[in-house]
Amino acid sequence: MSNIVWTIASSDSSAGAGIQADLHTIKALGADGCSVISAVTAQNSQTVSLVESVSDKMFIAQLDALASDMPAKVIKIGLIASVEHVKILAEKITEYKAQWVKAPFVIYDPVAVASTGDEMTENGINEVIKDKLLPVIDLLTPNAKEVFTLSGHMLISGEALKGATEKLIEMGCKSVLIKGGHLPFLEEQCIDYWCDGEREIALTSPRLENVHSHGTGCTLASALAATIAQNYFIEDALVIAKAYLNQGLKASKQLGAGEGSIAHIGWPTDNSDFPEVVLPESKVGYELDLQGTLEAGPGFASCDTLKLGLYPVLDTIEWLEKVLKSGVKTLQLRIKDKQPEQVEQQIIDAIALGKQYDARLFINDYWQLAIKHKAYGVHLGQEDMDVADLGLIAESGLRLGLSTHGYYEIQRAKQLKPSYIALGHIFETQTKDMPSDPQGLGRLAKYAGLLAGTATVAIGGINLQRAPDVYKTGVGSIAVVTAITLADDYEKVIEQFNQIME
Repeated sequence: MSNIVWTIASSDSSAGAGIQADLHTIKALGADGCSVISAVTAQNSQTVSLVESVSDKMFIAQLDALASDMPAKVIKIGLIASVEHVKILAEKITEYKAQWVKAPFVIYDPVAVASTGDEMTENGINEVIKDKLLPVIDLLTPNAKEVFTLSGHMLISGEALKGATEKLIEMGCKSVLIKGGHLPFLEEQCIDYWCDGEREIALTSPRLENVHSHGTGCTLASALAATIAQNYFIEDALVIAKAYLNQGLKASKQLGAGEGSIAHIGWPTDNSDFPEVVLPESKVGYELDLQGTLEAGPGFASCDTLKLGLYPVLDTIEWLEKVLKSGVKTLQLRIKDKQPEQVEQQIIDAIALGKQYDARLFINDYWQLAIKHKAYGVHLGQEDMDVADLGLIAESGLRLGLSTHGYYEIQRAKQLKPSYIALGHIFETQTKDMPSDPQGLGRLAKYAGLLAGTATVAIGGINLQRAPDVYKTGVGSIAVVTAITLADDYEKVIEQFNQIME
């Protein structure tokens, strides 16, 4: 299926924002762009001299032409200058959501004022937007001024972010991303705050100086649209879109006498462009004053290598002993759904075996027992990160491995400086139910590139046939379960895996 994104917005004759910026962004991030022009603007880098909406007939005809042949996975809305167009669009989106095989995800960047300060919409349009359009929006992406216009909330402190998003959600939209480029209470950091009424995500990036920012709102919303169209979860889309924006700002340039536009240079790959995740563990409130994130600490003990080699994940002492005798040096004991007292003796025995064979043995989940019996390391899932005493694990000298399933969780894990980061699941797996889709080799290669200085482990559905392609992505280790436990000759399989990783 094509990853079609519609952008419904105005044409910018300076090409820095509007339809032009949207299509640049959508293409650069690998989605398929279509456009519906709502208005034509005459503008340059200094001023908007004229905004003229297309006729209602033309607006409807563009929508109908695309709907009949090229329905969208995601619809991104920018400047809608006409009251009547708002009504038409709200009605059309309601139809699409009811009638299409898969309802489109709708993003609205509520542009009303140009970056030059010029008003670009008809009088009275905001009330129609609130009444008609917001109830069909899945993600609203306002800046501070647009938040005030729509909700009446002034963002004078970090604590105001949550109240403002709650108000906008009450007005009908499903989720809100407040863009942090213009928040008056921040000086050194930009904070982008997302909430859907249940979950909340805060991302921070250093404020960039001496850059040109025409088209930032359009670009961020379009980057979200392009990534969501390619089946990234919202939290991953937020991280990718922010990284895309940061790299574009750094490469921005001035063409006229006024503000220049951001650059469009492809998928973000530089670590410095990616935002940091404000972690619950950091006890950082929104006030922090959202001036920073988790303080940089020493992190966790190293495994003394980025190449952990073959990494069997096993659930019995018998299997641990078998693979240790076969020369495996990194492995994990993963016992599911047992009380600590039911597994303590197995953990004691496993730790003893690991020390006997001088191996890197990680205990999955049971971190208290791992500390108590002086294990080499512990492995935690994302949910476990929120409840485990990470400080105590670090103080005890244990190594820490963390599971991740995409960009957001990788950024979250990186801030804790774990001993390794597991990347999964790469292919369909039979060993556990997964909340996410398989990542695939393309995404794995991108993750491995971002984590070049960190020990990484690929996991999920990897067998001997897939292992060479997995290892070529740049990961330092391959984790396996059934590839060994269901093998006719597990010793031979271990030898073959080792040959691949040599």
